[in-house]
Amino acid sequence: MNTRRVGQEYLGFKVAELHNWKTKPLPNPFSQETNHHFMSTTRTNVNSLGEFGLIDRLTEDFATQQKTTLLGVGDDAAIIATGGPEQLLVSTDMLVEGIHFDLAYTPLKHLGYKSVVVNISDICAMNGRPQQVTVSIAISNRFSVEALEEFYAGIRLACQHYGVDLIGGDTTSSNKGLYISVTAIGRAPEDRIARRSGAKAGDIMCITGNLGAAYLGLQILEREKRIYEENPGVQPDMGERGKYLLERQLKPEARTDMVDAFAKANLVPTAMIDVSDGLASEVFHLCKSSGLGAIVEESGVPIHEDAQLQALEFNIDPITCALSGGEDYELLFTVDPKDLDKVRFMPDIYICGEMTEASEGVKLHSKGGKIHPLKAQGWNHF
Repeated sequence: MNTRRVGQEYLGFKVAELHNWKTKPLPNPFSQETNHHFMSTTRTNVNSLGEFGLIDRLTEDFATQQKTTLLGVGDDAAIIATGGPEQLLVSTDMLVEGIHFDLAYTPLKHLGYKSVVVNISDICAMNGRPQQVTVSIAISNRFSVEALEEFYAGIRLACQHYGVDLIGGDTTSSNKGLYISVTAIGRAPEDRIARRSGAKAGDIMCITGNLGAAYLGLQILEREKRIYEENPGVQPDMGERGKYLLERQLKPEARTDMVDAFAKANLVPTAMIDVSDGLASEVFHLCKSSGLGAIVEESGVPIHEDAQLQALEFNIDPITCALSGGEDYELLFTVDPKDLDKVRFMPDIYICGEMTEASEGVKLHSKGGKIHPLKAQGWNHF
């Protein structure tokens, strides 16, 4: 090895350039020039873009450099070629205390379980089967070893339930609160992967399970928290419908059973996404990725009886909870009309609309017979 040359052109920088860089005075961290990007009046507020607009903005200049990267940013999971009949699916989500969960009413064991489930759900949304997860956390000094053991007990329970392995992660400290980052890894045969972009005009739109219950469970928890803060001596009253709604919020389940059901019926959805941010937002994601419009039938949106009654008690229209609530982790998918008979007789699947030409927009057909433009008002991470 020519050590002299390595020293002269370290990482592509010539020695003269390095010396020039080293002799430059360090910038004043409090100067107006240094803080221009943070303080400028012409700066773009992150809120104006939203989560997915921000992702598009930050990643638009990234070109795929590896042939094995079949699909990168923009779907529920990335697709990586393995050289075999199955492809690798990889998805990452982050949960932040005070943003995604409140430890005032979220048991750590439930939180550990849910942290795994929300990532496994992304693998299901690609019509894949989850196999491994990694878990990384940043913790403040208020968390004891015993508290973290409770959190990991929930992770272990989820791994056992879904048959996935915890294969790694990272642990570090935070100045405040708990940060959780989980990566889920799964597999699916190439010809069975469902992307958001595969729908066609005329495809039938379907939903698994029911929507809105998790949002209403959250409203119950927030109500009881406010009551407790005002009067700590008052015992929580979750109501007769609380058990089901709270379970949907605190301990959701990923629809791995639907991936199995699709395989058994020899059905491959033309497009699919999991319902994490409310039905309306997910419909818009499918439409954007597939370049289409859609008509959603209010009468076809499944809402559990307990959710309907609780919504009315809160003076909320039940359909609003389904459209804008989020955290249901059900699957929204489309099928070719020729496969309609297959889904018609599958349990826990509900036909809720149709994909249309983009020029027709995204509409909601209400039970009253009126057609309204659909608005995405689901969970906004910013």
